[in-house]
Amino acid sequence: MNPAMWISKTGVQAQDAKLQAIANNLANVNTVGFKRDRVMFEDLFYQVERQPGAQTEDGTAAPTGVQLGNGTRMVGTQKVFTNGSLQTTGQNLDVAIVGNGFLQVEGPNGRPAYTRAGQLQPSPEGRLVTAQGQRIQPEITIPAGATGITIGENGVVTATLSTSAVPQEIGQLRLTQFVNPAGLLALGDNLFQETAASGAPTEGVPGENGLGKLKQGALEGSNVQVVEEMVDMIAAQRTYEMNTKVLSAADNMLQTLAQAAR
Repeated sequence: MNPAMWISKTGVQAQDAKLQAIANNLANVNTVGFKRDRVMFEDLFYQVERQPGAQTEDGTAAPTGVQLGNGTRMVGTQKVFTNGSLQTTGQNLDVAIVGNGFLQVEGPNGRPAYTRAGQLQPSPEGRLVTAQGQRIQPEITIPAGATGITIGENGVVTATLSTSAVPQEIGQLRLTQFVNPAGLLALGDNLFQETAASGAPTEGVPGENGLGKLKQGALEGSNVQVVEEMVDMIAAQRTYEMNTKVLSAADNMLQTLAQAAR
């Protein structure tokens, strides 16, 4: 195969992966707590025909070498954990995390999972759960008949009970942070899970030790910027087209060479 055709093939595959990430970002532009994906690439090995600095036939050192690249490949994808815009909802059990940290929930496989989506609501038993029904950890139970539920910036949950006119503390929302949140495993359903790359979770009170604060009656929107994604999409599309044109050009050159050799 013509090396240029192989290199163009790797370029087409790279841009296809980038377009897939862009499509997923745009599809989740209205997903609460969603963090955009960024695709990372690296160049492949080089065919070195002459080392830089090698001696030439007349005994001088060549200032440059002959190094022919062999294309590109996707080396990884990365979640970008910048804060999304705040959306005021007015719902007492909606909480937005302003800053670093995740809410811990009971994961689908029994292991702890973490989320930035603070659409909380009570289960039939009164336990605070997410929109998908995962229980908040540590568990918080809202007593029957409780009114005036307040969630402070530090995560303290208070409510007015039928037995007293004075608000009573009924629980404490805590946040968890990681040394490398980009290393978390994305499970879908707005959930992440710890991996060896993310580091061990560190739990604490909101507003302390670098953790963000909570804002009641609001949600954190997606951090996807539509205009930036559209610009990236156009650039990826044009790069894809250029790689396919190189494929066609290399194929035409091979056909011309074959005809000339007859």
